[in-house]
This record gives sequence, C-alpha cells and structure tokens, in this order.
Amino acid sequence: MSPLQILSLLLALSTALNIAITASLLARRSGVSRPQAVLTGAGTAATSLGIYFAAVAAYK
Repeated sequence: MSPLQILSLLLALSTALNIAITASLLARRSGVSRPQAVLTGAGTAATSLGIYFAAVAAYK
C-alpha cells in the first residue's frame, strides 16, 4: 500500500470513530441503555465506513 492509501484509510477510520462516539453519546443521552448505545455507535461506524468504501470503489 502506498502512503497515501494508508493515510486515507486512517482518515476514514478516524472519521468513523468520531461519528460512532457521537452517535453513542447521543443515544445514551436520549435514555437508552448502555449496550444499546454501544450497538448504535457500532452500527453507525459500520455504515459510515461502508459508505466511504463504496465511494472509493465507485471512484476507481
């Protein structure tokens, strides 16, 4: 992998992690249980990474 690809992957992971933490904190503040908030954050992270990788695949 080239350095640009590695940096792009790290950026995608960092963005997905930030989105996941934000979603889980929002879910927790809205009154759901802790495990459900974690699952919400994980689902959000998987969705954002899926959208990113789909965009990369469509670009090439």
